[in-house]
Amino acid sequence: MSASALENAVSNGVEKKEKIGSGTELPEYYIEDKEKEDLEKNEKKKQKNKKKDDDVWGINYDEDDDQYESWNELSTKNKVKTATINTIKICLALCCLYLFICSISMLGDAFQILAGKSAGAIFANDSFLSNPITGFIIGILVTVLVQSSSTSTSIIITMVAAKILSVQQAIYIIMGANIGTSVTNTIVALSQSMDKEQFRKAFAGATVHDIFNYLSVLILLPLEVVSGYLYALTKAIIEAFHIQGGGEEVDILKAITEPLTKGIAQVNKTVITLVAQNVYLEPESSMIKIWCEQTTGFINRTELVNGTAEPSTDMTTGDTLMQYNDTHLVEVKVGVRKCKSPDDFLFANTGLSDVEAGVILLFFSLILLSSCLILMVKLLNSLLRGSVSRIIKKVINTNFRYPFGWVTGYLAIIVGAGLTFVVQSSSVFTSTMTPLVGIGVISLKRMYPLTLGSNIGTTTTSILAALAGENLELTLQLALVHLFFNVSGIVIWYPIPFMRHIPLRAAKTLGNTTAKYRWFAVLYLISLFFIFPAALLGLSIADFWALMSVIIVVVVTVAFIIVVNVMRTRRPQWLPEVLRTWLWLPVWLRSLEPYDKVMSRYLLCCCRNVANTDNLSDTELTSEHSSSDGALSDGHDNLGYVDEVTATKL
Repeated sequence: MSASALENAVSNGVEKKEKIGSGTELPEYYIEDKEKEDLEKNEKKKQKNKKKDDDVWGINYDEDDDQYESWNELSTKNKVKTATINTIKICLALCCLYLFICSISMLGDAFQILAGKSAGAIFANDSFLSNPITGFIIGILVTVLVQSSSTSTSIIITMVAAKILSVQQAIYIIMGANIGTSVTNTIVALSQSMDKEQFRKAFAGATVHDIFNYLSVLILLPLEVVSGYLYALTKAIIEAFHIQGGGEEVDILKAITEPLTKGIAQVNKTVITLVAQNVYLEPESSMIKIWCEQTTGFINRTELVNGTAEPSTDMTTGDTLMQYNDTHLVEVKVGVRKCKSPDDFLFANTGLSDVEAGVILLFFSLILLSSCLILMVKLLNSLLRGSVSRIIKKVINTNFRYPFGWVTGYLAIIVGAGLTFVVQSSSVFTSTMTPLVGIGVISLKRMYPLTLGSNIGTTTTSILAALAGENLELTLQLALVHLFFNVSGIVIWYPIPFMRHIPLRAAKTLGNTTAKYRWFAVLYLISLFFIFPAALLGLSIADFWALMSVIIVVVVTVAFIIVVNVMRTRRPQWLPEVLRTWLWLPVWLRSLEPYDKVMSRYLLCCCRNVANTDNLSDTELTSEHSSSDGALSDGHDNLGYVDEVTATKL
């Protein structure tokens, strides 16, 4: 190109830029070029983020493979040494696993001692339970307080058997209990917060359970209110099959853990049930077991009941109903020998109040849980190296060959259900899997179906308990409601690939956010399981329509943000200019940075934002998944964008 032609091109470019800057309308060919370049940039950015996302969330099968010699390359002496060391490590890991499971059981005992009576008192209020949303919230709060869906479900089954609750009322409480049980593995994930990458994966592996349960409730609770399909379906099954009771509740896990946990504290769960049934308790009654030996006795109990003054009178005459005292014999348990410490168990009749004993047991169980988890993770990291690590990871995470790859996920659901049935606790199963996700042994994609199977496996306990109880038709119907609720959730959120990815993407977003802002994990835990349910409960007590208004506003706002973010990623040209970026919002509404500054100033170092050297990769990852920080990445100022294109053309 000649010097004069180059000079003319530059001058034309400058004039074009000045016209663009002054607001002159752009020609059509120029707008088309801009849109094409915009789409190409977005596509490249999506591919880049997808590659980084796969690197973070994928399983590294060849990690540290070159640093270790294969078994055949070792000398005889080194083989014996390696085998001995690995055997010791395996034994220590199994001991840590046993103590870890026991600590989860003791954590539940501590919460029951602290809040068992309060949980029972919540169940005793019939006015709360008549509202579906209130019943759902109570199910969450009670299960979180007692740290056991099995305990809360058994209380509900007992109240249904005693006809204090109807099956329709209990359905919504069961939905809440299903959510409350996932708090345990979320607490367990906090133990891996010292390592950023482990915490990212562990927290995502724990919260995928929360997200699935909440999404299932979001669809099935309104559907049940409108149609009552769970009640109708289970009622039809009960009427079609004449099932006989008389079985015994099976509890395999307790046979293993009770020798240790029973020697520390024993909880009198009958107190919760009695409080829920509005039965008067003596002031000195305690959640900790007082009597180790009891016998059966009978007492005269006088109750004020509604009836007629003359029961033999013909009811068709319209006699006025009146109250009268009815005295009858009641079977009770009478204490023979009080429990002694430490002969029977450590906290037996020590003189400590329930609050004092509960706080001590809570701190002890949390320290034991964290210590065992940290040690177990370190042992597994040292064991799962080289070829052993590669083989285990491939066995767990590899899909079947085409065309049977789709079967792998459903097989994982069956495995999760079977293992949960064996340990008789979804909390124990998911809490054991969470650290394995953190260290990279199990992928998040595989953890998801295992969690779904765990939801099904935990319902078998309530079915067996119902078969062993009274009023079989009512209790078994409620147990089947629990089963079909979880099955319905799986049918909605797993078979269709698009629906399957929604909980996974949400869990990845939470994992990326907590890796960058450690304090967010604690805020999430407190908000989702305490503040949010308590706020909804307060609104429901104040006014039902106030509650519905808040719920509708929150749902519409969240749906709007999700739709806009998806369109910004996939079809930004369909959005108006103002919605292509969130920069028009105040910074505290679109980013966690202002809150991080406050948290970094007043909280411990472990909760602070990660170092600036790590921020680049985290920001790129979070921008794809997070609505708060990711909103900043795609917004372009029109003038700046056109200048960039013009400079490129020149």
